[in-house]
Amino acid sequence: MTEDQKKNLETQLWGIANLLRGKISADDYRDYILGFIFFKYLSEKQYIYANELLMGEDITAYTEVKDPETLQAIEEESVLKLGYYLAPNELFRVLVAKGQGKAGQGQATEGHDAESTYILEDLQAVLNHIEDSTRNTESEEDFNALFEDLDLQSNKLGRTVAARNDIVVEILGFLSKIDFKLDEIESDVLGDAYEYLIAKFAAGAGKSAGEFYTPQKVSKILAKLVTTGKDRLRSVYDPTCGSGSLLLRVQREADVAEFYGQELNRTTYNLARMNMILHDVHYRDFNISQEDTLENPQHLEQRFEAVVANPPFSAHWKSSANPLNDSDERFSPYGRLAPKTKADYAFLTHMLHQLDDNGIMASVFPHGVLFRGAAEGTIREYIIKQMNALDAVIGLPANIFYGTSIPTCILVLRKDRQPNDKVVFIDASGEGHYIKEGNQNVLRDEDVDLIIETYRQRKEKDKYSHIASLEEIAENDYNLNIPRYVDTFEEEEPVDLKAVSDELKQIDADLKQTNEEIAKFCKELGIPTPF
Repeated sequence: MTEDQKKNLETQLWGIANLLRGKISADDYRDYILGFIFFKYLSEKQYIYANELLMGEDITAYTEVKDPETLQAIEEESVLKLGYYLAPNELFRVLVAKGQGKAGQGQATEGHDAESTYILEDLQAVLNHIEDSTRNTESEEDFNALFEDLDLQSNKLGRTVAARNDIVVEILGFLSKIDFKLDEIESDVLGDAYEYLIAKFAAGAGKSAGEFYTPQKVSKILAKLVTTGKDRLRSVYDPTCGSGSLLLRVQREADVAEFYGQELNRTTYNLARMNMILHDVHYRDFNISQEDTLENPQHLEQRFEAVVANPPFSAHWKSSANPLNDSDERFSPYGRLAPKTKADYAFLTHMLHQLDDNGIMASVFPHGVLFRGAAEGTIREYIIKQMNALDAVIGLPANIFYGTSIPTCILVLRKDRQPNDKVVFIDASGEGHYIKEGNQNVLRDEDVDLIIETYRQRKEKDKYSHIASLEEIAENDYNLNIPRYVDTFEEEEPVDLKAVSDELKQIDADLKQTNEEIAKFCKELGIPTPF
């Protein structure tokens, strides 16, 4: 699929969202659109796989299979291979045909009655069955309550049952016209389009939706940082994984065997699991959990070769209000707990705890983590002085995240640094290192490449980067504020005082001459001068 074809697909998908825009909130129509796309994806995967199984049989089209034993065999193989099962009469195309009054005949039926096109109950039953088909199997947890945000009886879709049915049929009809060509194209094209919609929803809905989305270029930087020197990763972990886009971005930089994530928001957690499956990550290869990462970590005993994150900026947490935190091995070594109103260092030390000895961690934080004092200063000094874990500090432009304009930075940490290793400081926040698109600042590919090249080659570049020793950081009292290390001061052009003096003299002479002419005219007119 070419870039033009891909953009056309994205435009078609966004056009479907316009059917609901204005009728219900962005958050709600996001759930419906993404949920229906996911159902179509599962349906097409089932159809293709079943037809593969039927090759060489008397009946080779899955929708025509009636024999119970054959269907039972396809179900068993599907649950094993795909993780779920859809019967022929549960396929997306079958429900669309019924909703459009084409069921059974394969062609339009004039004068069909309302009952024959009613599909809401059938659709709900199918969505329930997808989950039921995974009961007591390896994939049960990955499909559990996956469609719970799709409330087909919600008044948000329409005041009457008929109105709700009509809008659902219309959306499914539009989706049915899009050929995802899952058997012909790279499997992540639909996944990319899915992520495109997530980004569009985040940009359009502002702060409420921006929480679950990390801009692609920032994701790309984090992914490249943690794969430095590696083309294969045993595992990657995101403790606040949102829609899972950051985990999937790492896969583009290296072969990843296993994906781990945790997400507090239930809806976003569902999105993350859908996103994994849409990107063809097998259900056995990802483990996404829903819980509070700081209070109830779900992967505490595991260590990961790469850790990436964009945790909520300066979130509140229990800190000392939970006495267990004082002895929690994630937080206790540092002598102080992160303050209740700023959980940034709680997330950071959690990630550092989960990082394997040969791993790299890269995470986004607000600038305050670089210089705030008190408990945060104590924790920061311990990480640098006692653990020697800080490897790089990268300042990003302000206003690159949806929903917030605060300046942010990326901290890179690793546990395999040598005693004399230095720390890379990069100031990528200045003009010339991003462009403006509407109200957002956006990094370009060349901006990302410069950051990565500077980090990997540990290059010193005037007004952009500095390679600091641990002694230099200690002299700055472990304050990491980037201007202390990267001097971006631009000297002004020297002023030619003689030229300025001559210009002033000329202006004064011109003014004097003008006044004399005005006085002359006033005298001829017999009126007083205005000065």
